[in-house]
Amino acid sequence: MNRNVFCKGYTWGFFSKDGELLTDAAEESMKRLASNGLDWICIPVNGWQETFASTTIFSLYGSTQTDEEIVHAVEMAKSLGLKVCLKPMVNCLDRAWRARIDFPTEECGYWEKWFRSYNNFMLHYAKIAEKTGCEMLCTGCEMAGMDKQSAYCLDMISKVRKVYSGLIMHNINHGDEFRFDWLGAVDIIGISAYYPVTDTKNKGIETMRRKWSEAVKVLEKCHEHYGKPLMFAEIGVRNEQGCTMYPWDFHYRTELPKDEQEQSDFYETAMEATWDKEWFCGYFWWDWKAVLPPIEKAKENRDFTVYGKLAEQTLKKWYTTK
Repeated sequence: MNRNVFCKGYTWGFFSKDGELLTDAAEESMKRLASNGLDWICIPVNGWQETFASTTIFSLYGSTQTDEEIVHAVEMAKSLGLKVCLKPMVNCLDRAWRARIDFPTEECGYWEKWFRSYNNFMLHYAKIAEKTGCEMLCTGCEMAGMDKQSAYCLDMISKVRKVYSGLIMHNINHGDEFRFDWLGAVDIIGISAYYPVTDTKNKGIETMRRKWSEAVKVLEKCHEHYGKPLMFAEIGVRNEQGCTMYPWDFHYRTELPKDEQEQSDFYETAMEATWDKEWFCGYFWWDWKAVLPPIEKAKENRDFTVYGKLAEQTLKKWYTTK
């Protein structure tokens, strides 16, 4: 099996608050994460636009990690022996999902204006990724509207390659495996693998195994279609009963009990289904906070993080013994 690129990874520090990445607490958080056997880490940085229909992307004081913070985070990761994927991500202040960024027509030049701004955004971080030695750069995350614009996307990738020499990964959403004809231009196709693996009638680990086997068949065809390796650029689930029916959902349902076993089984079966596939090159699980609560408080939350939960043990088992 070709293991030239295989990411035993996790996403760290998403939506970190102003200054958090420079703190001792952030260093302790990353050390705890790395102790689970990681060899890669994905560091996101947040750009913003006003609404899903805006054409200007910008940094927002207090909500966009500064260049100093990003460089410091990369250096921390390197000091721990981790390879780094830098992941610039666009978010909308109107709370629209970034996949909804879209325009009804090109006649008024909306896409041209938007890509002019996006290219400036992406090239800024591509240059930081190159300067700091990041081994991978993610050029987009769940941007279905953008990804339909093949010519603009190919131009963006070409521009990035002129300033960045590492691996280019582009992150599409599950269900979009065959939608975008230009994905052969990147080095790795990343999938947000929030596949539902249970339903109201069929639950438990054996159901998850069956559902993952079905998902893997789709992923293998995706690999064959584009001729590129795949990875799970995002994957995860919260520790709440029933979450494996809708792993992408971040809304808490406090009327339902917490369920660490269901979260752990999702981890177990996802890695079981994909680990040994020749065309598959790893995981950036979602997500680990830059500042952690006391360990005795870890089990109180219902978030995607596995810190202090049963799934952390499952992750460590796979990342340290396989």
